[in-house]
Amino acid sequence: MTRYALFLRGVNVGGVNLKMADVAETLTAAGFSAVRTLLASGNVLVDSSAKAAAVRATAESTLRERFGYEAWVLVYDVAKLRDIVAAFPFEAEVPGLHSYVTFIADDAAWTDLSVLAENSEETIAVGDGVIYWQIPKGDTLSSIVGKTMGNKRHKSTTTTRNLRTLSKVLHAADPR
Repeated sequence: MTRYALFLRGVNVGGVNLKMADVAETLTAAGFSAVRTLLASGNVLVDSSAKAAAVRATAESTLRERFGYEAWVLVYDVAKLRDIVAAFPFEAEVPGLHSYVTFIADDAAWTDLSVLAENSEETIAVGDGVIYWQIPKGDTLSSIVGKTMGNKRHKSTTTTRNLRTLSKVLHAADPR
């Protein structure tokens, strides 16, 4: 069994309101075990013997069927997520700044988003399948990454999480 972190895009923002208890129940019924949700923003831990692509496909189709919305889910095994968080290239906790990781599961989106690090005066760095960025609090949606992420062509293959949220997910996955 592999422990996976599932990140649901756009949950409990923009009109898609889901109760995390209902999400957990639905994913358990779909065959995942040890299902645990964290916060109300679409962060879920599951165990599965399937590969990440199959976990993603099952989670998306199950959530679409159960809740009637266009569900998009990015899936990472916990070891990979731990590596992504450990590679955050900036000081993680800076007063007045938000630290983010944008997960990217598509080559076209990767191309669009990775060039932002080269062409912006904002604090952006490219990682392994992710974009790391920091932005002053209150400027997230007006930042170059925020504006680019808002593009509809990226909604099925990208999602962003605050570094603090990712730390909570990792702690819940392995609370040693």
